[in-house]
Amino acid sequence: MAKVKHNHFLDTVDHVFSYAKKLKILHLKMQGKTFDGRTIQIGGSKAFHFGTTGYLGLEQDKRLKEAAKQAIDDFGTQFPLSKSYIAHPLYEELEKLLHTLYNQPVVVTKNATLAHMAAIPVVVGDNDAIVLDHQVHWSVQDAAKRLQLRGVKIELLRHNRLDLLEAKIQELGAKVDKIWYMADGVYSMYGDFAPVKDLLKLAQKYKQLHLYFDDVHGMSWFGKHGRGYVYEQLQQLPAQVVLIGTLSKTFGANGSFIICGDKLMQQKIKTFGGSLTFSAQLDPASVGAAIAAAKIHLSDEINILQEELQDRINYFNKLLAAYKIPLVETNSSPVFFIATGIPETGYQLTQQLLARGFYVNMGLFPAVPSIKTGLRITISRHNQKTEIRQLVENLASLYPKVMRATGNSLKRLNKYFKKEFSFPEQALKSTNYTLVQQNSITQIDKHVWNKHFKGKGILDWEGFKFIEDCFKTHKADEHKWKFFYIQIFDANNKLMLMAALTISLWKDDVLAKPAVSKAFEHKRKDDKYKFTSYVLSLGSLFSDGLPLYIHDKVLTDKTLQNLFFTSLENIAFTHKASQIVLRDFDFSVKYDKLFQAQGFITLNMPEVCLIENLNWNTLEGFLVRLSKRSQKHFKRDILPFRELVEVEVHSEVSPSVLTHYYALYKNVKNKNLGLNTFTYPISVFQEMNKSKAWEFISIKIKGKAMSKAIGVMFCYRNLGVTYVPSLVGINYNYNKDYQTYRQLLYESILQANNAGFKTVDFGISANFEKKKLGAEIKAKMAYVQSSSNFKMDYLESKQ
Repeated sequence: MAKVKHNHFLDTVDHVFSYAKKLKILHLKMQGKTFDGRTIQIGGSKAFHFGTTGYLGLEQDKRLKEAAKQAIDDFGTQFPLSKSYIAHPLYEELEKLLHTLYNQPVVVTKNATLAHMAAIPVVVGDNDAIVLDHQVHWSVQDAAKRLQLRGVKIELLRHNRLDLLEAKIQELGAKVDKIWYMADGVYSMYGDFAPVKDLLKLAQKYKQLHLYFDDVHGMSWFGKHGRGYVYEQLQQLPAQVVLIGTLSKTFGANGSFIICGDKLMQQKIKTFGGSLTFSAQLDPASVGAAIAAAKIHLSDEINILQEELQDRINYFNKLLAAYKIPLVETNSSPVFFIATGIPETGYQLTQQLLARGFYVNMGLFPAVPSIKTGLRITISRHNQKTEIRQLVENLASLYPKVMRATGNSLKRLNKYFKKEFSFPEQALKSTNYTLVQQNSITQIDKHVWNKHFKGKGILDWEGFKFIEDCFKTHKADEHKWKFFYIQIFDANNKLMLMAALTISLWKDDVLAKPAVSKAFEHKRKDDKYKFTSYVLSLGSLFSDGLPLYIHDKVLTDKTLQNLFFTSLENIAFTHKASQIVLRDFDFSVKYDKLFQAQGFITLNMPEVCLIENLNWNTLEGFLVRLSKRSQKHFKRDILPFRELVEVEVHSEVSPSVLTHYYALYKNVKNKNLGLNTFTYPISVFQEMNKSKAWEFISIKIKGKAMSKAIGVMFCYRNLGVTYVPSLVGINYNYNKDYQTYRQLLYESILQANNAGFKTVDFGISANFEKKKLGAEIKAKMAYVQSSSNFKMDYLESKQ
């Protein structure tokens, strides 16, 4: 019955990327007829290239280019046949060279993504479990999640948390055969490392633990013969380790390879790794270039190349420290992440650096949390010290200016990243605005509040007073909410912004699909607070609608915007709320731009149902508003059943009747997980029973002596304008025979119309049933700011 439309994660990512594309941050096109690796031409101008993953610059080496050309001359642009049948002759030479490099056989694949798709389904058994490091590369996560179709258990673990990994091993140990922990050797955003040696010790302690590493960012620039970060830590591959390396990126060519400590397992992958069998083999040019690159790796020359790169890395680190540029992780890798916090700062800094002749990548959601964006800068041998110094000098010049222009600050940055950055910052502009923060609606002028929120759901002054009475002083953590009312005035005391917010305990799966919530509820049997978090939200978990008034000036005045957003962040930080959720917006380009710039990502909220312009006097007057199909539905599924029941409307009922109503409400709540919140306590319904703004529409079976209600609708009356059937209770034993739910919907409309209300606000869920009675379905958006992506990614892994 209570079907809810859920957000799709890819829609959120597409929204972020589309916005970044408009700002010319993503999906750029290189211009020019040649490319030397040192500079790149974009938008008609050349810029020094600080965004490559070819850290040693081998992709521009003449020997690799000549080898690729010769391979094309000898074997053509491709060898169009599955490698399972025949491999072109260059493959054998490449595999021999890689065998020499690693002292054991390797399996060559077309790229790392296909390597994971070939290896993971073979090495992981049906009775194994996979534990993914939260920051392991998408290609690993995607290949692993496909095994859920085979029933393989998959868990997501916070980044590099070996204590949590050990606890997970102990939890899963008796239930599965092997536990595969999958991680990167060098992580592609912050350039930090996996604790490989500690992981190996853990694998020696727990024989079930097996390790799977993607080391594509650790290859060539690190280790003897450029064998990579992971192999350098291990020296040789134990039987319980699988390693994926690359022939692309720093290696200089194209392709990837798989090495298993278990030789039998490696042979199985080579024999029938799905993507090896059913995809084309590497083209001759790529294999030819890889052969040339492998020979360089096996020579002493690789040491010189590594030293030259490390010299540049050390130089860049030294300059960043000298100029106090906020580097998130200081290490020896060629990947650097400069913290910018909110996206607007990152966008502007990236654009202005490009205008000055420096191309850098921007790290943004979903690779990093939306308020932890930054500049992802990579150093290669192509970069000379002159332009490295120029880049840092320009960073030092632009950084404080852009921070100030976007309303960002050192305080906000340290809060986001939990660091103690220190850099010369320019003071923010003084403000002529006054922010007033209250913690009760009783401190807000009723006339001022209702001027903006009269007739909007349960958002009028009396509505919030009711919600405060229910939840402000409750003893249970899930029902004890904090209330915040923000008003911003200009120098003339004119209202610029007004908002109502609450901090309350949300179930992390509140908007997840019912099947996910069902699994989570099973885990909550022993601890109802498991997978819950405190959230700062516009409005409350009891009400729909948008309790936010924004004067048009807010959309153009950065000072006003920053005053509002920093106040939200301060509230969330002070009260340890893990998310800020601004919900129930109609889609608007102007709001979208405003919130995305401040680090809020978009989510599609459940749609809401409204019936407006109530003004009919007869049944025929109601029916004419419906489509012909809906009229047939009404005459077939509602009208005949009205004769079977008695409808009563009460503003107050006895305690025993209220207890029965509450039991009916819990029937519905326990059955529907489409919007998974905590069950409201009976005290909420007791407050309804005392309030003049609430009434109960109940349905009983006609002619049945001493019968109890088989259904009830709990309805809020918003100042004679909007009628809000807020909650429903049903005895499901009678729902089919008496069409209880459908009748309650119609009786709510009838009661609202007869009482002179203009609108019925049905809120969310059961849209199809409400639409058949004339409701208009309206899409709603939410903007979410989170200090971590982990919970969102964890939920997505369960979908």
